[in-house]
This record gives sequence, C-alpha cells and structure tokens, in this order.
Amino acid sequence: MVRIIDYETRYEDEFRQLNRDWLEQYDLMESHDLKVLNDPQGTILDAGGYIYLAISVDDKIIGSAALMRAEEGEYELAKMAVSPDFQGRGISKQLIEKCIQKAQEIGVRKLMLYSNSRLEKALNLYSRYGFRHVSAVDSPFVTADVKMELQF
Repeated sequence: MVRIIDYETRYEDEFRQLNRDWLEQYDLMESHDLKVLNDPQGTILDAGGYIYLAISVDDKIIGSAALMRAEEGEYELAKMAVSPDFQGRGISKQLIEKCIQKAQEIGVRKLMLYSNSRLEKALNLYSRYGFRHVSAVDSPFVTADVKMELQF
C-alpha cells in the first residue's frame, strides 16, 4: 500500500535524487531543475507551493509531485516522478489526483505543466486528467517542447 504524504525536509535528499534520476535518464536536467531540487523549501514551499511524496509500506520515498505557484490563481504541476521499480502501479495517478484536489481546494484557476514530447506515458496521463496542449513558446526550459494546461 502506497501513501501520499506532505513533504518534510527530512525527505529532501530522496526528493532530489528521485527527480535527478529521471531527468538525467532522459538528458533533460537544466539549471532551473537544479535550483529547485537543491532548495525545494525556498523555491516551492516558501513561494506558496506544495510537495507531495509517495511512500511505500517500508517507508521508502518512491514518488513525488509538486505544485509551484506561478502567479495569482495559476500553479505549475512539477517534479512528477515515480521510481522505476514502482512504475505501472497507479502511483502517478495518486500523485496527480492529490495535486488536482489541492489546486481545487485553494482556488486555482489554471494548472499548467511543461514536459518533453519523448515522455509519452506522462503526456498520456496528463491528457486523461483533462490537461490540454497549448503553445510552449514561453517555456522556461530549453528541453520543454510541450506545455499543457488544465482550466478549473
């Protein structure tokens, strides 16, 4: 049984490594990612965002997702990751549902995300939850050729 919990600083190393692993696997690591991963408290939480972690029955962090405040009423779904050993078990669905639920609770009008067209499984997941493709011309990431939005 996997639980979704709120981020705690004691899990900072696990959060960082989980995201570094997949970003490096796809050669998508950028300086913006490093800034966020090296200071999740300052770049996400202190800025009005949220981080959720998936934790296994043996208390291992196996997934993450974050809501990063972009501007009033708009948040970015970011740092979505699931450990390879636990993929295909619905953990990413639990994480995205938690993020969407929180976004609705706090009155978010628009949830957006940046991704890469090579991440087909992730893009399909986002589409199933109502995210729609929009122009990625304003992407803060060099490697992000996809932007999707979910309007509430």
